[in-house]
Amino acid sequence: MEQQHRHHRSARPRSLRRAAAVALAIAGLSAVAFAPGTAGAQTTPRTASEISTTKDGKFGTILVAANDTVYTLKPSKTACTAKCLKAWPPVQLPAGMTAATAGTGVNAAKLGTKPMADGTMQVTYGGRPLYWFFKDKAPGQVKGNVTDKWGKWLAVVTVAGKSKPTSNAGTGGVSF
Repeated sequence: MEQQHRHHRSARPRSLRRAAAVALAIAGLSAVAFAPGTAGAQTTPRTASEISTTKDGKFGTILVAANDTVYTLKPSKTACTAKCLKAWPPVQLPAGMTAATAGTGVNAAKLGTKPMADGTMQVTYGGRPLYWFFKDKAPGQVKGNVTDKWGKWLAVVTVAGKSKPTSNAGTGGVSF
């Protein structure tokens, strides 16, 4: 009987260690399962009050918000909903603002807003909503000229580079 009692006592810590290991494994797996392909994507709304421009050696003069490249979407048949908005966070105005400010090189007449489902205001340029791309990690970086299931994403080019034609096809961005 004494031997059984000792065995029962020593089994408790082992089972607790197993339970802790299982809990850690589940927590790790759930973090990966929430957003496959969008690890590192923005989960809280980003805001910008000013839209400005920066020069890019490949594309020319591009729009930026909070120093990051902004993109427009030529949509596919698949709507850009929650998962899409994690990879492509909309450029939103800070709470209480009703209009974005035109910074250097930006045509103020082309700036606008559109209401989002949650009541926040998304910044537009030339009537097209603006988005950031979660893989752009440095100011002015342009990694989002891509086509995915939500459509074709293009950086907003205000002045094409000198060696590039002014059409969208030549710049890899959408010209305004």
